Amino acid sequence: MQRLSVPLQWVLLLAASLTLGVILQLFHVPAALLLGPMIVGVIMGLSGATLRIHKHFFVIAQAILGCMIAQSLSPSILTPLLQDWPIVLAVLLMTLAASAFSGFLLVRFSDMPGATGAWGSSPGGASAMVVMAADYGADVRLVAFMQYLRVLFVATAAAVVARIGLGDAAQQATSPVWFPALHGGFAATLGVMLVGAWLGQRFRIPAGALLVPALIGATFHSSGTLTLQVPEWLLALAYALIGWSVGLRFTRPIFQLALRTLPQMLLSILGLMLLCAGMAWMLTRVLKVDLLTAYLATSPGGLDTVAIIAAGSKVDMAFVMAMQTLRLFTILFTGPAIARFISRFARAT
Repeated sequence: MQRLSVPLQWVLLLAASLTLGVILQLFHVPAALLLGPMIVGVIMGLSGATLRIHKHFFVIAQAILGCMIAQSLSPSILTPLLQDWPIVLAVLLMTLAASAFSGFLLVRFSDMPGATGAWGSSPGGASAMVVMAADYGADVRLVAFMQYLRVLFVATAAAVVARIGLGDAAQQATSPVWFPALHGGFAATLGVMLVGAWLGQRFRIPAGALLVPALIGATFHSSGTLTLQVPEWLLALAYALIGWSVGLRFTRPIFQLALRTLPQMLLSILGLMLLCAGMAWMLTRVLKVDLLTAYLATSPGGLDTVAIIAAGSKVDMAFVMAMQTLRLFTILFTGPAIARFISRFARAT
């Protein structure tokens, strides 16, 4: 793959991603336009492709998702969280405990440094965890590999669960209009997207490129001040950029570096996914949410990938994003303490 010129690699990436994405859509796989580019990116990355998605394009893609999410958010989403706060708090604490336990076991039974295992196992936004890990002395390469490996597993598993659980209903009932007539709402959306992304980056807000446009857009959209318009072609572009950003990170050198601890990583990821799935099932027993909504709300994947799958699966998007956002900020506050604990006590004496 390295022998191919960069333009030829781009042609191959675009053609293969489009082909696989269309095939997955024909089989009604949720988030097909994310999974297709992500899978192709992984294959090309491990084959030695030299392509990389610039950070600015990744930020813009997250901002587009933020505007899409904003259309589903309103102040009313706080009502179920406040009414059932003991249950929400219990699920949140159990998720943190599960991730800490997963990181503890990973460090105990592998050669991985404590801080690296702790941050790699944290179920928050992948990009935010990588940045935090760098500030606390962890091996950023291994943290990124673990985080995006889990994103890959979670995205695939969530899409499969959505397909099995909802059948053909997992796909939108009507075919989307790919190129609708644009109106003033599209210009407003671009403004919210650019301003929100800039603010999120300027003030170094974790996952700010997604969360700030979502909050600004929701404020204007729910109040009727602005009507946001996020056309399907723009969403598809954002899905592809995020899929490529994740997939192309799986380079051969990083894979070889992680090879010694790969079995333990996989067990850690699968164990955490199973624990979160168990909590999702318990959530359905005490709250009026369906299993897929609960699964995505507790799923240990990145905010952006979970949002894409939720948007294509007819679940309660507001509840999913509220739970995921709450968990992200809780991990950002507790992550350093958990990393120190694992670094100190996880090593066998």
